[in-house]
Amino acid sequence: MFVADVAAPALDDEDRHHLERVLRLRDGEEVTASDGRGGWRACAFVAGGNLRPVGDVEHVPAPSPPITVAFALTKGEKPETAVQKLTELGVDRIVPFAAGRSVARWDGDRAARHVARLRKVAQEAAMQCRRAHLPVIDEVVDFAAAAALPGACLAEAGGAPPSLERPVILVGPEGGWTDEERGTGLPAVGLGAQVLRAETAAITAGALLAALRLGLVEHAGSLRLLP
Repeated sequence: MFVADVAAPALDDEDRHHLERVLRLRDGEEVTASDGRGGWRACAFVAGGNLRPVGDVEHVPAPSPPITVAFALTKGEKPETAVQKLTELGVDRIVPFAAGRSVARWDGDRAARHVARLRKVAQEAAMQCRRAHLPVIDEVVDFAAAAALPGACLAEAGGAPPSLERPVILVGPEGGWTDEERGTGLPAVGLGAQVLRAETAAITAGALLAALRLGLVEHAGSLRLLP
């Protein structure tokens, strides 16, 4: 469960209902409370919907370097799927943006509702995978703002292998990048030999960056699995 302060953990109404009515926790069962910024502690669930600390506050260091996936807006539940999986993979920052060929358009109140939903999806995914650091979910930006992120590169067929020297990968819409977007001068990175759906490409970008950071693969001209 995520709480505002692990020093004095308190449940909100929604989390209290989830523990009591959905998970049906009994008095005294253990719950891990986290502040989403690396702090966590073991607690006991108290009948009535409170938490009682039973362990000291611990802290998980933030992984380094931070990795970011920015993805172009798509229709339906694809953005939610991408955010869920990117959270599970350990991506630190997720940036939805409007590309030139994005079919979906999030404006005004609609954008605010969608981003709020993505943040809720990220929180639920972080609880499921027991992640102590919540990812940052940015407000919707335009392509220029996403391209200006330090360390940004474009996911593009035939590009170089991903590298932690460029830990921010922009994934375009299924219609591809416009000539203007390609002409920004950002380096291109490849995500594989096949043509991927937009949400699959975003998840693949996150998986590759996370694997590089964890040392599961090495970058030496091409990605290679370590023994």
